[in-house]
Amino acid sequence: MFAQKDAIVKLLQDDDQRTVDLVKEELARQGMAAIPSLQDLLAMYDERVTAHVRDVMGRIDSTEASEELTRRCSRFAENDDLEDFCWLLARAMMPGTDTAACRGQLDVWAAQISQYRATADTAEDRVRLMAQFVGGQLGFRGNAEDYYNQDNTLIPRVMATRLGIPISLTLLYMCIGARCGLRVEGINFPGHFLARHDGVLFDPFERGRIIGIPDCRQILAPQKLELQPEHLEMAAPIAIARRLLANLLYVYQSEEEVDAASKVTAWLHALDR
Repeated sequence: MFAQKDAIVKLLQDDDQRTVDLVKEELARQGMAAIPSLQDLLAMYDERVTAHVRDVMGRIDSTEASEELTRRCSRFAENDDLEDFCWLLARAMMPGTDTAACRGQLDVWAAQISQYRATADTAEDRVRLMAQFVGGQLGFRGNAEDYYNQDNTLIPRVMATRLGIPISLTLLYMCIGARCGLRVEGINFPGHFLARHDGVLFDPFERGRIIGIPDCRQILAPQKLELQPEHLEMAAPIAIARRLLANLLYVYQSEEEVDAASKVTAWLHALDR
């Protein structure tokens, strides 16, 4: 535990914000070694101290997640765990994110779908079952009004707002599907990420609407592209990770968030290596 525990508490209670910030910076600099002592401070019955300590712990966790994500990207395997990648990304970009609670919520949603799976005989039935629950009952849909927002890419925020972009919403279906034995693939379709289950294409951005070849051609028309077999191939995990990071990089560069853009750029470079 901190040798100067009482002094640290008093400093965190100081009315001078600069003093508080300096103490928090020093505590965060100690990294994971400081976590047991910080947890001890959470036992204090002072809301200000508790809030500051949780903030410091969030910063430490964010730094750890950023470093782990760099290592993960540099050795990304062909069938790497995309869900784990998403949790690391969220912890790195949103300090203090409770990814364990997010996992638990996905478990609950998958269990609810599983109750009705026996009634879905065909692949189309299973897609409709997922779509009716995820897109209908839960209300997950595309955020066309505020498309270029980091909240649309980071899965915990997508779960909280029920809004996302095609790739993040597809990832949500993939995570839920994996929990209830319904394999969902990501399709790196030009200009609009899609999902597929057992040969049935659907669009999570449009609440899980089943789509056919004419719909695919319609999506490609504004891009002046002809539908090709490779457009419907399953996206490898590394391709999904790269596209996810590229979306975030665009957001951060547009908003001139230099530090965030620098982090994401480093991860993209690590993936390319």
